[in-house]
Amino acid sequence: MVEQGNEVGIHTFTHVDLSYQSDACVQRETDQTQLALAGAAGITTTLFRAPYSSETDAIDDYSWPVYKKLGEQGYTSVFVDTDSDDWKRPGVSKIIRWATPKKNKGASVLFHDAGGERSQTVKALPQYIKKMKEKGYTFTTISGALAEDRAIGRTATGAGASADARTGAGAGAVAEDAGPGGAGAGRTRSGTTVLQAAHRTATGATLYEGKALIWAVAVAEWTVPVLASGLAVVGFAVLGRFGMMLLLARRHHRRRNRRRFSWGPPVTRPVSVIVPAYNEKECIANTLDSLARSTHPIEIIVVDDGSTDGTADIAEGLGLPNVRVLRQENAGKPAALNNGVRGARHDIVVMMDGDTVFEPDTVEKLVQPFADPEVGAVAGNAKVGNRRTLIGAWQHIEYVMGFNLDRRMYDLLRCMPTIPGAIGAFRRDAVLAVGGMSEDTLAEDTDITIALHRAGWRVVYQEHARAWTEAPGSLGQLWSQRYRWSYGTMQALWKHRKSLTDKGPSGRFGRVGMPLVVVFQIVTPVFAPLIDVFTVYSMIFVDFRAALLAWLAVLAVQLLCAAYAFRLDREQYRYLLMMPLQQLAYRQMMYLVLIHSCITALTGGRLRWQKLKRTGEVGTPAGAS
Repeated sequence: MVEQGNEVGIHTFTHVDLSYQSDACVQRETDQTQLALAGAAGITTTLFRAPYSSETDAIDDYSWPVYKKLGEQGYTSVFVDTDSDDWKRPGVSKIIRWATPKKNKGASVLFHDAGGERSQTVKALPQYIKKMKEKGYTFTTISGALAEDRAIGRTATGAGASADARTGAGAGAVAEDAGPGGAGAGRTRSGTTVLQAAHRTATGATLYEGKALIWAVAVAEWTVPVLASGLAVVGFAVLGRFGMMLLLARRHHRRRNRRRFSWGPPVTRPVSVIVPAYNEKECIANTLDSLARSTHPIEIIVVDDGSTDGTADIAEGLGLPNVRVLRQENAGKPAALNNGVRGARHDIVVMMDGDTVFEPDTVEKLVQPFADPEVGAVAGNAKVGNRRTLIGAWQHIEYVMGFNLDRRMYDLLRCMPTIPGAIGAFRRDAVLAVGGMSEDTLAEDTDITIALHRAGWRVVYQEHARAWTEAPGSLGQLWSQRYRWSYGTMQALWKHRKSLTDKGPSGRFGRVGMPLVVVFQIVTPVFAPLIDVFTVYSMIFVDFRAALLAWLAVLAVQLLCAAYAFRLDREQYRYLLMMPLQQLAYRQMMYLVLIHSCITALTGGRLRWQKLKRTGEVGTPAGAS
């Protein structure tokens, strides 16, 4: 358009009302649009028309400071005398009538070439130009109008019209919404001499920055639709997961809590409880004290994994009955658990962490599903004991909603992916048959669970068997723990990738569980930040109110799921008051942890087991609750 002799001005980059923007925002809007012109046509301009502006009489106390400041920067603000109101799409005849100056006076006439569907404008413009020429009007640019002698008389100039591709004539000049095409103006009779009054050649950094902006906009025009499609997929997956959890968790709860429900004859035979411990001096006493009050007959095996803080001595010094302490050189948690399994005297083994405490009836409830001969392992209900801090409260919400609601769903689908290390029970022979706890991954609990599935065993969730565990107390500790969990889960899934082709009942995890875990626990969380990115983008550039309402709607769905999960676990709803903040801060951290884990997995990096710092603040279950 510039090469054809048209004159182009700026109309802001995002079409915001500058009357209510900061000085920095106004400067950014003009600078970015100037860069768009520099990148597209190699020019900058001194002409400016503000969004939502019309006649000079409309200037008020809010807009005047903006025009004054821009004037100080060398801009000429453009207003109109006659508005075609073509954006209303009233029909071609009305557009022509409304755009015609009254009483044969000259006028600055407004048309639009962007911001909506403009087919009526395109049809009206050539008819309008013909009509005005027949009435004796001539067309010029803003600069041309300023340079004309007042004696010329009836002159119509433009301030924002679409160029007519067939005649090369137009009625205005405004670059709108950062579009490098902008709007066309009519040819000038004085040609280059007039254009130099409004246009300046862009040079140096401005030219290169402008070309970079054009490139970025072009990339955005290609990537935004792709990202939007991804957002739709992620949104569908997230809402679909919530729907599945609510439906299946409700069915699971109703089925397991019927009066007639029974796993079979009560399991009353003694079981072995294995407590792997490495430098757990702050917690081991509370753990063993809670086990000593068990209503189910148990033997307690503390496997000290080379502790250097006297953990083994503390365990032996408590003088509790049925407690054995096995000492070994430091070899890691899987080796400690395997040592405990080999030393167990009973056919059912319960595994727990050294920082966890059980309620008196936890073991009794945990082992009842073994009355069913198909059950090979049982997952208990892990609860956050140190929930009084903000980080603890966030994890409490996550445990109740994200973990336990999930386990109800996976249990009903018979594809439980993980028995938590804090509380789980196994048939001893089943564990030994699959090779024990493996050191191949950092998530030995997920690894052994999938291995039992592939061996044909059923894995179930016992919601009434509760354990209180000490969650990480700092963001650094939390990052380390979740990084290990995420990376270890990926390792376990890759190790058991052949489960996708397993046949018969043993292949159910590969057919159902593996896809669900990959989609819901890896793929969806990795791309879930798209929701937040598009929400922020929409709030800034599209419609703040609509974007905010959409975000609140998603939050409402999450609150509904969380509230139902809290109801099932009989938890206090007051913790849900922290959920909005959790979504803004905690969730973002979990996204970053997962992305970090994915990068580590894709690059083949190695991750060492990291010992978390314990405080021992989770005491008796009553105190923890």
